[in-house]
Amino acid sequence: MTKKPFGLAQGGEIATGLPHKVPADLQKTLASAPAAKAAWENITPLARNEWICWVEGAKKAQTRSNRIKRTRAELIEGKRRPCCWAGCIHR
Repeated sequence: MTKKPFGLAQGGEIATGLPHKVPADLQKTLASAPAAKAAWENITPLARNEWICWVEGAKKAQTRSNRIKRTRAELIEGKRRPCCWAGCIHR
C-alpha cells in the first residue's frame, strides 16, 4: 500500500483545506501554471487557507487580481505563505 501525500487533490482539482474554498479565479490561475499548482499541493491546508483568505480580503477587483497574480508568482518562487500579512482570522 502506498501513501498519498497529505492534502493532494485528485485529478485536475485544486487542493484546499478548511475553512475556505478555493475561489474560481484563483483555481483557474493555479491550474494554468503547473509549477504553482504543484507548490499549492505541497503546502499545508493552513497555508492554503492563508493564501485564500488574503486573496478574498481584497476590497477592490484590481487588488484581488494583483493578489492572485502574486500568489502564483510567489508559490513558484517557493514561498509558502503571503508575506507581510497578519494572517487569516478564521484559523
